[in-house]
Amino acid sequence: MARGTRSSSDVEYSAVGEGLGMREFWLYVWLRRAAVLAAHIISLGLVVLASILSRPGTSLFSWHPVCMSLGYCLCMTEGILLFSADGSLFCFKSRKWKVRLHWFIQALLLVCGATGFCFMVASKNIKEHPHFTSWHSLLGVATMVATILQAICGVFLLFPKLVSTRSFPRLRLYHATCGLVAYLLATVTVMSAMFSDWFQASVTGKIWYIFLLLPLFPALVVMNQITSAFLPKKKITS
Repeated sequence: MARGTRSSSDVEYSAVGEGLGMREFWLYVWLRRAAVLAAHIISLGLVVLASILSRPGTSLFSWHPVCMSLGYCLCMTEGILLFSADGSLFCFKSRKWKVRLHWFIQALLLVCGATGFCFMVASKNIKEHPHFTSWHSLLGVATMVATILQAICGVFLLFPKLVSTRSFPRLRLYHATCGLVAYLLATVTVMSAMFSDWFQASVTGKIWYIFLLLPLFPALVVMNQITSAFLPKKKITS
């Protein structure tokens, strides 16, 4: 190859962009890692909060917040952050291993979601309360539908022989998009639960506003990770 020419392998892609010095670059990297670590902690904290407030075992309803928070706040978050380059708990594992763990965590999410849904339905049936009359319940149904759609896309990705090779990259985008929509819907659903009489009976005052905003932080981290992975990145040729 003649000197002065470039091959396609010489072109690199950067999610950070141009114009960052070394000090600014490392500050950016550490901020991203701190954000992902905070997302891990907040997700686990929401499960602990739901468990403390609901006191599982005291009623059928008490299992609903526990199952849903365990599925959507923890499993769904960890299933996505598993592929993060900034703070994955399994960064030392291969991508194939991460995909398998991702599937296990997402399957656990579906089990927790279905279980929590059943506990809610059973609780309302016993109390003879009407179903799907609040924004929280309607958002919850929409979240479960989006979760099932992304799981269906994931099944085809897990078994690529079921689809044509040409449509495989597009299917990956559909899977990521449905996953992002499901996560954002889950975030709004969790936030809407904090307006319920059940939550406000235990949490009031300024701390209520803090808890209301907490689910937004993991959502921003997850949204940044998915969009950074699938949106076109700027080419750096120098």
